[in-house]
Amino acid sequence: MTDDRPILGITMGDPSGAGPEIVTKAWADPAMHEIARMVLIGDADCMAQAFRITGVPGAVRTVASVAEARYGRDALDVIDLDDCDVSQLQFAKVQAMAGKAAYDAVEKGVRLAQAGEIDALVTSALHKEALNLAGYHYAGHTEILADLTGTKSVTMMLTAGDFRVTHVSTHCSLREAIERVKKERVLAVIRLTHAALRQMGIAEPRMAVSGLNPHSGEGGLFGTEDDEEIAPAIEAGRAEGMNIYPIPMPPDTVFYRMAHRKEFDAVVAMYHDQGHIPTKVLGFAEGVNVTLGLPIIRTSVDHGTVFGKAGKGTADETSLKRAIEVAVQMATGSRR
Repeated sequence: MTDDRPILGITMGDPSGAGPEIVTKAWADPAMHEIARMVLIGDADCMAQAFRITGVPGAVRTVASVAEARYGRDALDVIDLDDCDVSQLQFAKVQAMAGKAAYDAVEKGVRLAQAGEIDALVTSALHKEALNLAGYHYAGHTEILADLTGTKSVTMMLTAGDFRVTHVSTHCSLREAIERVKKERVLAVIRLTHAALRQMGIAEPRMAVSGLNPHSGEGGLFGTEDDEEIAPAIEAGRAEGMNIYPIPMPPDTVFYRMAHRKEFDAVVAMYHDQGHIPTKVLGFAEGVNVTLGLPIIRTSVDHGTVFGKAGKGTADETSLKRAIEVAVQMATGSRR
């Protein structure tokens, strides 16, 4: 009998945080095994320690390749990168060793996805300071993934159930974010959003684009970017046949209309906090981060390394389970 469950590569994350513990708890949920075949990418000793901490029934089974994985419910298949000395690991402490281990897992996962050995990559949280201490000078996952895949145009989508937001810019100053609001970039994000929604199984996506300024500029009284950059991008997207609300929507109402009136399948936000705040208010524990524009499928938890609960076995695994579900949804959609 053919097993058509997508194969997901799940990264360990920063081992000084609660990532490994969260992975064991998500993996132990029978519902995850019903929809996916999961293989962990990271350090086997760190994962064995995580099982001991959480008390989750299971063990580590090291494999040299995805082809060797058995996907059993009694042992987690781990592609062991052997890059973390647990005797030197300190929970809730920024360490170069941990930053390197987190990076190594992402890099390996990308290569496996590019080779077609896994259908999607699901990443656990890394710590930006530890990453930089290890010599990898990136602002976060999105920038690493773009670099490793040679991708120039990417965007971040956050989801919380059927609440979805993409971003014209993310990790930059607010001053720089305003400068990045240009017609070409807004249109590129609109296109990426539309394609992702189709991949998620929405045949006819309905989108809205948030304005930048209060009241979307109020006809130029509060800024001209809405009329000069965002509106032309919307017009161009509509000319391509996409179902987009015809004008930039005021930022203080557009998210309400998606969340409560269900008028849209996604909103394009202009900068990091404009999109992140409403998503996290609505579904902090269930948020998922999806990188759009890559040649691979990548989803992630929408939280940090959870240093405050590292080593205690109490960190919540809900976001990782939702990230697994979205990865399955997109991997299945890409087969259509």
